[in-house]
Amino acid sequence: MEVNILELVEGARRARGLTVVIDVFRAFTLECYLFAQGAERIYPTGSLEEALALKREHPDYLAFGERGGAQVAGFDYGNSPSQVAGLDLTGVTCIHTTSAGTQGVVGATGADEVVTASLVNARAVARYIEARDPREVSIVAMGNAGVSSAAEDVLCARYIKSLLEGDPIDVRSEAAALATGAGAKFFDPARPEFPEADFPLCVDCDRFDFVVRVGADAGGRLVNTRFDLRG
Repeated sequence: MEVNILELVEGARRARGLTVVIDVFRAFTLECYLFAQGAERIYPTGSLEEALALKREHPDYLAFGERGGAQVAGFDYGNSPSQVAGLDLTGVTCIHTTSAGTQGVVGATGADEVVTASLVNARAVARYIEARDPREVSIVAMGNAGVSSAAEDVLCARYIKSLLEGDPIDVRSEAAALATGAGAKFFDPARPEFPEADFPLCVDCDRFDFVVRVGADAGGRLVNTRFDLRG
């Protein structure tokens, strides 16, 4: 198995084989919580226009969206896991657009298969990859808005790669250290779009034992669904 770590939107475009698209702060952390709270499916979109059009077509869907970290007008929620804590989403279909994570999903057109990842389900993703046993794996750390490197996404990529190589890094200590680095924005009162309560939810390593797979619905639209690991 050949495992390569790539970064940013350009990395997603170059990804081949089984591709893992990572966004820790906060897109794919949020999606894990949405699925854990009962969501049935999530439609990832690249543009605000596409997301809002889908919302108009299906007003019963819940729309989650951010630009610059802040909730976008016309969306039900932003990109914050703490904002939806305790919300019963049983059977709900969601729409999701973000500056980085969903851009990677949309951009990974050369991949054989795409799953998403964050620290909260990284070990599950590694187990899924091992079970699939692909010849090539591309792990894409999406970074800040898909254009500059982000320590939390690179950490998640390194962790998954280390698990696949049988020599796991000490991810919990490195994740905790993000509080004074890449995660400092969650503790800045001047940045309310990044609530402090999101940080512990984002760095709760290996909380979930499922993966989020990207597929297509009957009309060919990209859709994310939960896949539970067995054994």
